[in-house]
Amino acid sequence: MVESPFDVDIRVGEVLDAEPFPETNKPKMTKLWIDLGEDHGEVQSAAQLDHHYDPEELEGRQVLCATNLGSVRIAGFKSEALTVGVPDEEEFPVLVEPEQDVPLGGPLF
Repeated sequence: MVESPFDVDIRVGEVLDAEPFPETNKPKMTKLWIDLGEDHGEVQSAAQLDHHYDPEELEGRQVLCATNLGSVRIAGFKSEALTVGVPDEEEFPVLVEPEQDVPLGGPLF
């Protein structure tokens, strides 16, 4: 467990590819491949985003990702980063995104 919020490394990434992930136990899951820039490379993330987003509309979007929490396997898919969102009125995730394009890999501060 982290000691403070700044122990979590949150970086800006761009969604390279996204596809539905129906093999999971949770509904509305999406597989994401995210570019975190030259210094951090590409990561995979599984997120419960299909309540608000079609996978094809996620491609090219900048998102925030927690990158130092470790990885987990979800239905055989290695999720290496937590894509950051906040709950809507029904507790479904809404992505946290930069208001304008910023350099990939940039840290939240």
